[in-house]
Amino acid sequence: MPDPLTPQQLQRVHRLIDRVAERQRNDFGHIVSDVKPDGTLITACDRWSDAAFVEGLAEIAPGEGVLSEEGSQQCPTTPAYWVVDPLDGTTNFAAGIPYWAISIARFVDGEPAEAFLDIPSLRQRIVAIRGQGAWRNQKRLTPESRVAAGSSCVSLCSRSIRILQKRPDQSFPGKIRLLGVASLNLVSVAMGQTAGALEATPKIWDLAAAWLVLTELDCPLIWLGPHPAHLEPGRDLSEMGFPVVAAGSRKQLERLAPWGEFLLKS
Repeated sequence: MPDPLTPQQLQRVHRLIDRVAERQRNDFGHIVSDVKPDGTLITACDRWSDAAFVEGLAEIAPGEGVLSEEGSQQCPTTPAYWVVDPLDGTTNFAAGIPYWAISIARFVDGEPAEAFLDIPSLRQRIVAIRGQGAWRNQKRLTPESRVAAGSSCVSLCSRSIRILQKRPDQSFPGKIRLLGVASLNLVSVAMGQTAGALEATPKIWDLAAAWLVLTELDCPLIWLGPHPAHLEPGRDLSEMGFPVVAAGSRKQLERLAPWGEFLLKS
């Protein structure tokens, strides 16, 4: 099995993220978007960020494949590989809404082993290491701090909002928030900002880093479709979604689970 990243490699990953985050902050508010074939937006900053990460990670961890939203979307065949969303929340970014993320996870043995989620506009970085925990701006996060926050909000993606329209006779168990950034929708649960999150069609690059943060902070998950662990090497993941419900507690997960199951039927 591949070794964990060395302290020197971790430092280099941080410096690479610093460089890309700075470019994104500089470009914010001064860039025009294009429409991709699937109808989603892309900017020149997305493309530059993707190229910077693919090149930079190849230098930091030679021989490890990279799967990225704006590049190769095939699951790498190497024992360790990287899953990158260089700019999650392009619609926010292009619209001048200052909330987007950089999401990077290194997969080892079929699951994320190291994860990095950066919010450039807030200068916040969340890091998780498998079996060691999670940190925000180098301050350790704990399940206890999440529980103490006591949030009553639930984060939905734009596609999952339709469950409310399909169940008008039932009250949704939480105050709804739509952040417009899949990775941050999910990680908001781990931060204690929300009590739960529903994502209808997240791609592997949307959830890879948040998944490890949630796991390290003991947040229960329900995968409503395929499980993202142990993906088939060489498989094209461009159209594969991994619908999921995340919660801050088992009790909250039980409250949200029926809504997630109904989401698949909608």
